[in-house]
Amino acid sequence: MRSASAELPQASGALPVAAVLARPWVLPAGAAVASALVFVLVSGHLIDDTYITLSYAKNLAFHGHWGLIEDGTANTATSPLNVLVLGLVTFIVRDAVFAAGIVFVASQVVLVLGLRRIGAATGLPGGFAPLALGLLLVNPLLLSSVGLEVALGTAAVVWLMVLLHERRPAAAGAVIGLIALIRIDLLLIAFVLFLARREFWEGIWRMTFAALAVMLPWFGFSWLVLGSAVPDTLVIKIMQRSWGPFSFTNGPLLYWRNFPLAATLSFLPLVLGGLAGLLWTFHYRRGSERAKRLVPFATLAIAGATHYLAYCWLNVPPYHWYYAPSITGATVFLAAAACAVPGRARLGAGAFAGAFLLVSAFAYATPELPRRFAPITSNHAASDEYRQIGSQLAELTKGRKVESAGEVGALAYACDCDIVDQFSDRGSVDPAIIETKNRSSELGKALLAANFRFFDHSVPPATPDLMLATGRKPPSNALATWTIHSPWMGTQSLYLLPAR
Repeated sequence: MRSASAELPQASGALPVAAVLARPWVLPAGAAVASALVFVLVSGHLIDDTYITLSYAKNLAFHGHWGLIEDGTANTATSPLNVLVLGLVTFIVRDAVFAAGIVFVASQVVLVLGLRRIGAATGLPGGFAPLALGLLLVNPLLLSSVGLEVALGTAAVVWLMVLLHERRPAAAGAVIGLIALIRIDLLLIAFVLFLARREFWEGIWRMTFAALAVMLPWFGFSWLVLGSAVPDTLVIKIMQRSWGPFSFTNGPLLYWRNFPLAATLSFLPLVLGGLAGLLWTFHYRRGSERAKRLVPFATLAIAGATHYLAYCWLNVPPYHWYYAPSITGATVFLAAAACAVPGRARLGAGAFAGAFLLVSAFAYATPELPRRFAPITSNHAASDEYRQIGSQLAELTKGRKVESAGEVGALAYACDCDIVDQFSDRGSVDPAIIETKNRSSELGKALLAANFRFFDHSVPPATPDLMLATGRKPPSNALATWTIHSPWMGTQSLYLLPAR
């Protein structure tokens, strides 16, 4: 006969913790709560490039216009799909920052569902998906990229991995099409995952046609209407090359010099992923069944490493979010490896992962809460400073065009006025196109000519009436002056001048 204590849980409706956690809704609900909390913390220090995206989304939602500013079409939104999704949500909720939070949370939920699915398919324990999500959520570099297309791209890449593993070519092709619209360079990661799939040629045409069906409508519209199939930022960023002695290749050293703890925690997965990859290769070549289960995750890490090497070859500037694809690939691989190793090794890996989570959380909270600056930032001012200045600029400019001082996102978002530079003024892109063609090979010139076939080269650069500039001491003819500060540049002055 059962004791009263044994019958009590059933009578009261209580369930064991393990049974509750096994319910399918618990993991996505937990991911939604955790990622919402993260966004609440980071929403006060979204970086300036995020505000470029949000400005596009706001103009699309409120004015049906594709551009950074309301006056003039531009094509510098690196992620068309991110802008389209943000624009749709902004149209509903009437606030682009709030919309960014909704999209971020939804991306994390979609991501964790993909992680759970690929984890179950490869025989990993249930702790894999929450562990991988937790490691991604606390990474300082990824926290500093919220609002950009990083979360959306990570979710899409993981689901591509799932669909390729399940041999669903049409669905995988559709996701590849979405990846192209999220960020064109992520196609390199998709290509590596595609090459590594089993029975390479099976379903290749279904996959190809599905991908083209998803991506071609936008690229065709962008080519014919916006003047270039791919965003103009592809040309602008390549033309920028490096920041002094620092390019993408040695960029981690630059960030380590300025943000030692945050940079160490951010890039640690790349180092550990490389070491774990060597061990995985050794065991895989010896026929280990555990190593074979990790093939999809190892392929993802290899794809991330390929993306890293491609950016080194391009010698582009070390914008911190450029490192996100390689970091996310290495992190997911490490989480899978930590869950796959046996016995004591798993306990050790779990303890190390727990320490990483705690140290990352401590590093984020140490300066102040709420933070004014992202853990890693190259901006010249805090976003709240720029937004406050932007609201004042609207009164000062009175409809006149203003040349930016180099950072335009948060100012344009708050000002709703004509702040012009290469990101907002289409006429300013033409010199960059010409310079990039001059640097390119014959093949590069042909590709650029095809991409800009319908670009209107007759549009002249905007003629600003006023200009913003930065310096340690404002000139005597400054019309307005603001003191700005950032960990990257220290304290300086931003001032408004008559245009030269």
